[in-house]
Amino acid sequence: MLNHHWPLFGLRVRTPRLELRLPDAEELAELGDLAARGVHDPARMPFNHPWTDLPPAERARSVLQYFWLSLGRWTAEDWSMLLGVFQDGTIVGLQEVCAKDFATLREVRTGSWLGLEHHGQGIGTEMRAAVLHLAFAGLGAEQARSGAFSDNPASLAVSRRLGYRPDGIHRLVVRGAPVTEHRLRLTRDQWETGPQHAEVTVDGLAPCLPLFGFSQVGE
Repeated sequence: MLNHHWPLFGLRVRTPRLELRLPDAEELAELGDLAARGVHDPARMPFNHPWTDLPPAERARSVLQYFWLSLGRWTAEDWSMLLGVFQDGTIVGLQEVCAKDFATLREVRTGSWLGLEHHGQGIGTEMRAAVLHLAFAGLGAEQARSGAFSDNPASLAVSRRLGYRPDGIHRLVVRGAPVTEHRLRLTRDQWETGPQHAEVTVDGLAPCLPLFGFSQVGE
């Protein structure tokens, strides 16, 4: 069975509305179709790497390639988990959580996107809350980092609602123009004492722990 060789395919993170898990081949194709239909207002670019400027067919292929690359390059010291976000069985977006030297630093980074037709429903907050629960309660993270550009108020608002604090800025060039990224950080104490926006359950984590460099939770 695939789960025997790659147990992440058995991992399930659930909230009252959503299920986060690795998509299978057909669901990954649906995720590519979703990206092809649009992820954000094309007048602005919320990503450091402007992959959504690609034509729709190339944009869809890039989603598949990025997913396969993340699996193929996975090590306990450098990993990126791309979880499909499902609502009522339909894939509506992608939630990424990644880390380098996690077993030592206990720090994760997150990023995400939703299909345009699913914006404005509170899904972004719920899926981030889900993956933070996985990181802090499931994997024993001590810190989580995120970031968003100045012209992405929706993402910044999600971070504020979940208790993140400012962590400086980073200036870079996107689409040939300077932009400012606001860095944000959430500590374990802030997560534990902050607002809890969704009830989260995690199933199938124990077999995955060796992929993160652990034999058991809390190592």
